[in-house]
Amino acid sequence: MTCPLLSFVVFLAVVVLQLVAYCKAALIDSSGSFGRLKDDSLWTAHYDPASLQLHMNTVRNISLRLDGFTAEDLQDQPDIQLKSERSHVATVLQGSIPVVEIKDNGIYEGEFNVSGSFLGSANLYVELRRKDNQTVTSKEKLPVTVIREERVIDKVFTISVAVLVSILYINFGAALDIPTLKVIARKPIGPIIGFFAQFLFMPLLSYGLGHVLFPDSYELQLGLFFTGVSPAGGASNIWTVVLGGNLNLSLAMTTISTFAAFGMMPLWIFTLGKTIFSKGNLGVPYRNIASFAIGLVVPLGIGLLIQRYSPRTARILVRILKPMAAILILFIVIFAIVTNLYLFELFSWQIIVAGLGLPWIGYIFGYIASKIARLPTTDALAISVETGIQNTGIAIFLLRFALPQPEADLTTVVPVSAAIMTPFPLMALYLVLKLRERQSSHSMSRSFPGVRYGRMN
Repeated sequence: MTCPLLSFVVFLAVVVLQLVAYCKAALIDSSGSFGRLKDDSLWTAHYDPASLQLHMNTVRNISLRLDGFTAEDLQDQPDIQLKSERSHVATVLQGSIPVVEIKDNGIYEGEFNVSGSFLGSANLYVELRRKDNQTVTSKEKLPVTVIREERVIDKVFTISVAVLVSILYINFGAALDIPTLKVIARKPIGPIIGFFAQFLFMPLLSYGLGHVLFPDSYELQLGLFFTGVSPAGGASNIWTVVLGGNLNLSLAMTTISTFAAFGMMPLWIFTLGKTIFSKGNLGVPYRNIASFAIGLVVPLGIGLLIQRYSPRTARILVRILKPMAAILILFIVIFAIVTNLYLFELFSWQIIVAGLGLPWIGYIFGYIASKIARLPTTDALAISVETGIQNTGIAIFLLRFALPQPEADLTTVVPVSAAIMTPFPLMALYLVLKLRERQSSHSMSRSFPGVRYGRMN
């Protein structure tokens, strides 16, 4: 009874918050309509090009033509400037327009340099400020879009992670216990709990959090929702190994989650997701999900073949599994932060809370649901990790497929935040377990001096 009640409460809270936001916006619009001065000026602005797209930290030249100025407009030598609505996105270099350059027929022609400062969209406009500080702005605006240039380091990161993960999954295949997998198949309580936690709880959680944290930004709501409906990430298997959970159960759930995503992602996107993305014209990246599934199964198969035909090599792979998993986690976290440093400028407390809340609440829910089902701790740990860790790579791909630039890059700040925040509680748990293990070995060595204890593999 707890889950339906919780879902209803979340839904009711979302509805109330949306009504409050709607009323607030209506009040602001109504109040803002009073006190506006009617502008009877007839001068107009013409831009060449009519729209501008440039990369970050680059400069482009534009031509500006103003015509229709009257003597009344230019009396008292007003200050005329070409300005940007969002100077942190695009900046006009030396945008002042001298009145003396405006011809007798009321026409001005000039060129200006526009600098792309950061990802986003901005409008350029002409502002005329009179001596009494009254301002008149041009009705015509120049839309400017600043995008990020594709870099070599992004491709290097993607390729290196794919190679390392493939090698690690060969190790996973060598460590798979086939009899244990048969037991899981005969009594699939763990995979069933993991499936409902992954594809029922997490989408509802991401939807509710998105509306609460980003009531006025559907792009960021999409970023969080797409993260929530994505299948489990391969890092869940790595963390399960590091924390001593049930690897066989984790691999089984990851495989089920990956293939189930073919049906569950479209189901959520074209039902609940339509309330966020009103256009609804969204394609699901089947090829991307299929590639991920193949990339998961093929290395596992290689590892199983090694286990069958070269047991000695398999034992070596099992022995180096944990250190390799730890190294890969550090590599992914550090490299991801370095390659996406620009996104930290977009971080707000809402984005941080979203990155923390989605995986961390998922961990707690998965563990509690497993314990309610009376599963052993190793299984509960695997289900908890599998629930909280999402495949943020697929979420980023979805966002870039669904949205134009720069919105696509801007919304990826949410899955990037989730990817960065996801490992922290797992790292803390790992340190606690290692400290307990060390204290236990010290206490046993004191109780039985002269006897050496080691871990059995």
